[in-house]
Amino acid sequence: MTSTKPPGFSDRFALYRDPHPVRVATFAEDVRSGLGTRPMSLSPKYFYDDLGSALFEAITRLPEYYLTRVERDLLATYGREIAGALPGPLDLVELGSGSAVKTRLLIDAILERQPALTYHPVDISADAVTESSHALAASYEALRIIAYASDYFPLLREKRLVTHARVLALFLGSNIGNFEPDEARELLRLLAAARHPGDGLLVGYDLKKDPSILELAYDDPTGVTAAFNKNLLARMNRELGADFDLGAFRFRARWNEERGAVQSFLVSEREQRAHVPASDLTVDFAPGDTIHTESSYKFTREEIVALAADCGFAEKKTYTDTAGRYALSLLLVV
Repeated sequence: MTSTKPPGFSDRFALYRDPHPVRVATFAEDVRSGLGTRPMSLSPKYFYDDLGSALFEAITRLPEYYLTRVERDLLATYGREIAGALPGPLDLVELGSGSAVKTRLLIDAILERQPALTYHPVDISADAVTESSHALAASYEALRIIAYASDYFPLLREKRLVTHARVLALFLGSNIGNFEPDEARELLRLLAAARHPGDGLLVGYDLKKDPSILELAYDDPTGVTAAFNKNLLARMNRELGADFDLGAFRFRARWNEERGAVQSFLVSEREQRAHVPASDLTVDFAPGDTIHTESSYKFTREEIVALAADCGFAEKKTYTDTAGRYALSLLLVV
């Protein structure tokens, strides 16, 4: 990987980029493949343009969307215990670091136990990981940041993530639930193979519970989540010259017991036709036709422990809120 030091950053920051980035399909290509076949789908990675990111931030503040709030509370309550569960000194690795707001709780806890810390954030977006690293470096003089702008899978397969101390890796935000089961298993196996016995992994995940609670978290009564999903149609209109009528679609989120996931759909309210010029695509909809936008998998503690054991980890301890909505499991490489 190649290292870059953006202007204004100190010697405490380095950014490594994938030297052979895999060609990523364009938005137009993914729309053509997703809407050109049945059942229709759109990748949830396209949720997050500027408007979509703002809408998701609003979702995290909704009373029905407890995930972000409860995970933050668990880290605030148990961060010191988690940091002290592994013999130090520690390096901190985070998959999908994003803004790293909640990560600060663990950085604080670790720096109470050791004089300095090396943090390795991994994010597909070089801009996002640079921005968050800049903010962290400004806040913590004892923090050294070695960041990776890369997809998780090639980074771990090729063992390009180099550390020099015992590692506590973070996979927060219920991100494990955004992967299909086989992908989640592969990711955990790669992570275990890339680490050393005794290294830790802290996984945050949403627990299975009453379907009405789960569905409300993904289909709030104020309609923010519906707007978040419909923004996929609006984004195609803005960026690909499409002519979707947003008023002709409704949003639906339903718990699928067999799959163990909340599945989200945009549902056509009537017979209609949409054109997507940039994708060279015309799509005909009958009333009730759906576009699948996301599957959010939920787990029991026992399911996560079994998955971890299959991938080379053993449970150290699991932390949950009193209502049993969300969990953090600290796993150790065996």
